Amino acid sequence: MDVKVLAVLTLLAVAMDVPPSTAKPISLVERCWCRSTLNTVPQRSIRELKFLHTPNCPFQVIAKLKNNREVCINPETKWLQTYLKNAINKVKKSRRRAQ
Repeated sequence: MDVKVLAVLTLLAVAMDVPPSTAKPISLVERCWCRSTLNTVPQRSIRELKFLHTPNCPFQVIAKLKNNREVCINPETKWLQTYLKNAINKVKKSRRRAQ
């Protein structure tokens, strides 16, 4: 009987010595931010744009509006495509000048 008690105490000591994991559950790590997107968001109401590319999710554009709401915008919206092309061209020009 003393051997059983010693074995249980040893297992408890080992179990308590293991540090808790700080990793997030996989369901939180691989979740897509945008489940639905809006096509009609006025440009004047947007304060900030965030571009997210997470694994196993489509390209996501999150707009922070002036009323502090965050909405997902369809990346294929025409004005957003124009904005992205202009931004990419501006970055390319600035890199050429720097070299």
